[in-house]
This record gives sequence, C-alpha cells and structure tokens, in this order.
Amino acid sequence: MKDLKYLAAFTIPLAAFISLQYRGYLSYITPFYAFVVIPVLELMFPIDNTNVSENESESLKTKKIFDWLLYLNLPIVYGLLIFGLFTISTTALETYEFIGLILSIGIVLGVNGINVAHELGHRQTTNERFLGKALLLPALYMHFYIEHNYGHHLHAATKEDPATARYNQSVYSFWFTSVFRQYVSAWKIQKKLLINNNLSATSLKNDMLWYAFLQLFYLAIITFFFGTTGFIFALFSAISGFILLETVNYIEHYGLLRLKTKSGRYERVKEIHSWNSNHVIGRIVLYELTRHSDHHYKTSKKYQLLDCHDESPQMPFGYPTSMVLSLIPPLWFKIMNKRIPKEMNLAKS
Repeated sequence: MKDLKYLAAFTIPLAAFISLQYRGYLSYITPFYAFVVIPVLELMFPIDNTNVSENESESLKTKKIFDWLLYLNLPIVYGLLIFGLFTISTTALETYEFIGLILSIGIVLGVNGINVAHELGHRQTTNERFLGKALLLPALYMHFYIEHNYGHHLHAATKEDPATARYNQSVYSFWFTSVFRQYVSAWKIQKKLLINNNLSATSLKNDMLWYAFLQLFYLAIITFFFGTTGFIFALFSAISGFILLETVNYIEHYGLLRLKTKSGRYERVKEIHSWNSNHVIGRIVLYELTRHSDHHYKTSKKYQLLDCHDESPQMPFGYPTSMVLSLIPPLWFKIMNKRIPKEMNLAKS
C-alpha cells in the first residue's frame, strides 16, 4: 500500500473535476484545496525525514508502478483541459466562475503537468521525455525542458541562473525576471547546441522553433474549435500553470548561493544549495519535489528514491504552505532570511 501513496497527487485533478462539474463557488475548490486544505494538513501531519534503505532502494527503483503513476497524468491533464474547454464554450458562466475554472485548470497544468514533466524530462528514455514535453505543451512552457536540464542544473544557486531567486527579491519580481530570462536562456542554449553540431538556427533540429510552432498550433486549434473564449481560457490557464511553477522555483533556491573557489569558478552543486522540506503531504502530492536538495545532488534519481540530507537548509513549512507565505514578501523575508546559511551572505544584493 505504501507504493500507492502517490495517488494523493491525483486529488488535485479530482478537485478540478468537481470545479468543472458543479461550477458556482465550487469553481474555486481547487485553489482552496491546494493552498488552504493542504497547508492545514501539513501542519497536522508529522514531518518524516526517514530515507529508504539501500535494499529498499534497489527494489523501488525497478517497480513500474511509480512510472505509471507519472504516465497517468497525461490523459488526466488533457482530459480535464478538454472538459474545461467544452464547459466554458457550452455553459453560460458568470465571470467569477470563468476565473475560478481558469485557476483550477492552471493548478492542474502546474502540478500534474509541469511538475510531472520535470520528473520525466530527467529520464533517459526518449518515450518518457516525449511524454514530459507533451505535458509542457498546454502550459506553453516547452522551453522549460531545455533551460532546466541544460541551464538550471548547471547554474543553480548562482546569479547566472534565472530560476534562482535573489536575497530579498519578492516573488512578484521573480515571476517576471525568471519567466523572461529563462526563455532567453533557452534560446541561447539551443543556439549553442546547434553550433556545436554545425547546424544553423533554421535547422529542423532547432527544438525551440518546434516548441514555438507546436504551442502556436495548439492555441490555433483551440481557437478554431472553441473560439475566442476557448483561446482566453487556454492562454490564462497556461499562465496560471507556469506562474505556479515559478513560485515553486522561487522557494526552491531563495537566497542560496554557491561560493566561488580560488580559480574564480563556482563550487559544485551540493545538498546545501536547495531548500528541503520533509512535510509529508506536500511530498506525496508533488512527487517528492520537496526533497529538492537530493534532486540537484543526484539528478538521475527517480522521485521515489530521493533522500533527505541533514546538511540541507530546511524549510519551516511544506512547499504548498511556503508558496502561500511567499505571496506576502515581508512575512516571507522575516521567516526565511535568518535561515539562509551565514556563508552565503554574499547572496545579499
């Protein structure tokens, strides 16, 4: 039964289904569940900092159930998106209902879309990476695959990384800097990859061009079948989804900085360069994303194998709760600034 605990991740889509089915004030049940109910549950459940044993690790590594729990998100995400498009195009909705449904689908695109795509994007098989990119499509964030794998994991916890929040930077400022800098960074990485293979920017192997085309085609198809209302729904659901991702990015490395060695290069990424959380509910709903320190330390590890490291800086709350707190910058700074390791004070800028 322990292997099935990650089924809890599907409570987010379930809430979104209820929003679409019943509408009215229930249109907001998904954000209420994600950012009120889950944080309360996190405060009620004990922190679990135990790690799997070496024997357990070998067994868990090969269990396909953990992979299928990821793959199942693809039909769920697209099914809810299509359900949402049919709902908004065939039902007379109040403005508040329309906004609530956008937020509900946006949360699904962020949690069960981008978050799962992140896990699959680190896999070695082409099929799994394809599934990951397919999950990024409705969030209009396909460039994330390039920037995250070839940029963020190289530059995390440095000032060169768009997805690392500076000391005393508000989440609202970070949304803008991270979104635009990551997109520019993805193009720069793509250009470098093409040059290394003696290919031009117009090559069919330019993934960034394919991503732009696929995302525009996706929006065009939605507009053709569901009109302007469908386009607005898809666009703002996508924005809600990637803003959710960027809020997670914000809390994952906030204020942390890799120091430079005598040679002038940054020290290698260690367990101390990402915020860790062992709050049980957030861990299982987010497929262990909260054990982010170990993910950066060993990027090839599957989510069910991620460990907690004592030396990692610990968040006082789970990720869902921390995301809510980040929306109140003075409170966030008061809680988090004193937790940043003293040797990283150079991050203050």
